[in-house]
Amino acid sequence: MLNQGALDQLWDDDDPKGSEARLLAAITSGEYDADERAELATQLGRAVGLQGRYEEADALLDAIDGSEEPTIGIRVLVERGRILAESGHAAMAAPLLEQAAELGDHLGEEYLAVEALHLLAVADPAHAETWTRSALEYASTAHDPAARRWVAMLHQDLGELLEGKGRGAEALVEFQLARQRAGG
Repeated sequence: MLNQGALDQLWDDDDPKGSEARLLAAITSGEYDADERAELATQLGRAVGLQGRYEEADALLDAIDGSEEPTIGIRVLVERGRILAESGHAAMAAPLLEQAAELGDHLGEEYLAVEALHLLAVADPAHAETWTRSALEYASTAHDPAARRWVAMLHQDLGELLEGKGRGAEALVEFQLARQRAGG
């Protein structure tokens, strides 16, 4: 399986179209085995979905679903949840993301568990604070350095949630923690 750092090199949150091109190039390069190509394809589904091409993204994930590799299965759940949340079907996304978080935790895929919890905050806005706090607690105690990288962003997210609820003093603390964890 690929480590998160290898996937991060192919991914740019601000450029899903460019990410799509890099992922396609990697998949067809011949440098990865079948499981690694399937893992890359989950991220291709993410890139396509973030461009609003939901049916195409779903079809990409359908082609991967059923893999024997547990990490790929978790990634499929995360990306299906992301696509559903992005396409306006957040209520359908939440159970998939909860399952991804539980499986990620159970199988030691800490980065994916945190990502699923983070996405749950988006998919379930009524409980966004609870999901964000859960993600933050999980990331703070993770052994995986990639999972711990979420901490600064989660503090920022929590600060924004609290600020939106008129809880300015608590939000300020979270913004300060985000800045400290980000190194500035």
